Amino acid sequence: MELRELIRDWKQVKEQWTVSGCEEQPVVSLSPEHLTVEVAEGGAAHLVILCHEPRTSELKLHLAEGASLTVNLLFTAEAFLSLEADQEAHSSLKMTSVELGSANARLTINLRGRDAESEVNGVFLTGGEEHAELMIRTNHLAADCRSRSIARGVAGGKSVGRFEGMVYVAQDAQRTDAEQQNRNLLLSQKARIETMPQLEIYADDVKCSHGATVGQMDQEAVYYMRQRGMDEQQARRLQIVGFVGDLVMHCNEDALCDAVLKLMEQKLETM
Repeated sequence: MELRELIRDWKQVKEQWTVSGCEEQPVVSLSPEHLTVEVAEGGAAHLVILCHEPRTSELKLHLAEGASLTVNLLFTAEAFLSLEADQEAHSSLKMTSVELGSANARLTINLRGRDAESEVNGVFLTGGEEHAELMIRTNHLAADCRSRSIARGVAGGKSVGRFEGMVYVAQDAQRTDAEQQNRNLLLSQKARIETMPQLEIYADDVKCSHGATVGQMDQEAVYYMRQRGMDEQQARRLQIVGFVGDLVMHCNEDALCDAVLKLMEQKLETM
């Protein structure tokens, strides 16, 4: 199903959305300039942000105690988005960001209450002379919180991709469990990806890890697939979809995941 057809019947929000209970169906916002989301204690919801116009967006999220929120960010235009989320105790935030071309996503998560957790999955695909940036900053400000930030980038042509990650652990945020990882693929000699994973830790009882890689296509895998009847373009596309597709599948809505994967495959045909 096409993405536009899928979201056509979903409820749309513009500047303010308050969630008091459990929303069964995803809610969508189209290229918002400003959006504030409040999820009340024990509430649960799924928010889809489609940035389909060249616009600057500012999002503020607040998750009360025990609240749960899934957020999907999809960039199909050259847009800039700044998001800040504040999480209280026992809250859960799951976020997936997909940039299909030139875009800039800056995501800040503040874990303010004990036992809060966040998961952020980010993907960018660039070709031609496009430029994509993804920044994920997670601030551990309370004890016993968990975070996981996984980003993957693919750059072809003369394009540039950039990942900047920061996990900050305050002095009182003991027993923090944080993971940060960035993996990237270069499809041409003129493409470039910059990666800056960072940790800033002031507590002494923590479990934190981070890492980054930038590599080329697995030519042996491409050769293996070509031996089984695929042409080179099909083999390369399948490998790239496998590389980033598992992160896209974290969007928690099967039809939405399929629609985003379809857009991703269309993007790869031009890279």
